[in-house]
This record gives sequence, C-alpha cells and structure tokens, in this order.
Amino acid sequence: MIIITDDKCAGYFRDGHPERPARITSTLGRLRGQKELVLEWMVPTRVSNEQILRAHAPELPARLDIPRDIDPDTPYYENISGYARASAAAALDALAQARAGRNAFALMRPPGHHATRARAMGFCYLNNIAIAVLEALATGTRRVAVLDFDVHHGNGTEDILLGRDGATFFSVHQFPAFPGTGAVNAGENCFNYPMAPSATRENWLATLARALDDLKKSQPDLIAVSAGFDAYARDPLASGSLHLEDFYWLGEELRATKVPFFSVLEGGYSRDLPELIFAYLKGVEGK
Repeated sequence: MIIITDDKCAGYFRDGHPERPARITSTLGRLRGQKELVLEWMVPTRVSNEQILRAHAPELPARLDIPRDIDPDTPYYENISGYARASAAAALDALAQARAGRNAFALMRPPGHHATRARAMGFCYLNNIAIAVLEALATGTRRVAVLDFDVHHGNGTEDILLGRDGATFFSVHQFPAFPGTGAVNAGENCFNYPMAPSATRENWLATLARALDDLKKSQPDLIAVSAGFDAYARDPLASGSLHLEDFYWLGEELRATKVPFFSVLEGGYSRDLPELIFAYLKGVEGK
C-alpha cells in the first residue's frame, strides 16, 4: 500500500473550522505506529496547469491567489493555491500507482469533490479526483468510474464529469444535506443514491452495495474513489449511520472488483477518523 502524503499539508488552519490539520496528523500518527500493514510513503510530485485546466475554468485557480475568503466554509489561507495543487498532485500520483498495479491512498488536505468547474466551495479548492480522472482519460484509459461514498454529494465532480465520454460517476450521500444537490441522476453518466437523514445502517449498506453493483456493470478499466468518512454514525457534520467495520467492508468490496483503483481522502471530521481510514486500508489490502 502506497500512502501519498506530506506533513506540510497541516500548515493551514482557522480556529473552529472542522477541516483541520488533525485530520491528517492524527491519521499519520496511527498509520506510522501500526504493524498490521506494510506501508510505503510518497510525497506528492506536481500537477501541471494543463492538468488543472482540463477540470477547471481558468478563473478558478486564479481566484485562489486573491486574499479574500471565497465563502464562510472555504476561507482564504496564505498559499492555499500551493496546498490545493499538492493535494491534486497526490491524486495524480495515486492514479499512477494504480496503473502500476499498486494500491494507493492520497492522504492530503484540502479535499476536492465540491469544487466545480468554476467555483471553489465546501472546504474544496481544486477537484482532486476529477483532475485525476481526466488525466487518466487523456492518457489512454478508456473507462473510469468514480465511487464517491462521502456523506455529502460530490457536486463538483458531477459538474466536471457530466457528459464526459469514458467517465461514470456514482455517489451515495445524504439528502437533503449540503450542498443541496444529488437528489436525482444527472445526464447519462452521473448516478446518485440519495439517503434520507433518518436512513438506517442497513439501508446505507444496501444502497452502497447497489451502487457498487451498478459501478461494476459499467465495466470500468479503472476506479477512482472519493473516500469520505463522514457517513460514520459519530461524525459531527451529518447524520450517517455507518460503523467502523463498514469502511473495512467498502475497502474489501473494492478489492473484490479486481479492477485497479486508487483512493483520495475527502471528508471525515470525527475523532475516530484515523481508525476509520485504517479499517478501510485493511479492507483494501485484504488484511
């Protein structure tokens, strides 16, 4: 298992904001201290302007350099453009590892799946998973499926991939909830599985299983995973019902597809995040 990360991504914060450095630092402490998985560590390389602009309008990366908050959820931080680029680069590196037949997890912040083609929002500045998917399609992969199991709809990924040949998007998420999208399918390649705030754990698991079955029917050559851990029952930002062992199951199910895949961290704001990620990685590795 390759973990692509950089301690420097903990270098920005705002008091009281849930997207905080401890999401990474605590998880790194857990992973570095465990002995069950053999992990290799990589620092992100780089993302080019060409790769960013496949997914985003030019005004979005330019906006990141303006020292003014984008919205209350998405503040301006000094060098946020650099942090966002490093996070996107990690997704590209995870893609490269998957293509080489290795399991890879991009453990970086900021997350990305709410960033639309032209707008940063929802803690997200560049859409890491969409940048990687479009890179894959531009460099020889015929069919890429995205599985987004974050509790919030991946509206940005949908916006960017809608109607894109070779890309299929599957999102299981709470609705109604931020960002208010994802109630129905979009176009012919974006499939949404909205879950009511009152949905039970059994409903969540059955719906995730259905989304995975639909994904497999799309016969992808590669799977890109927006791995959000905020559908966990104790997460403070939503009303998911999943337990720790359910994230192990998700990793196990993805492994069972026999399709190369890579994972990119999205949400997850509980104190248990390190354990949730560790459970998922054990499922991915079959341990």
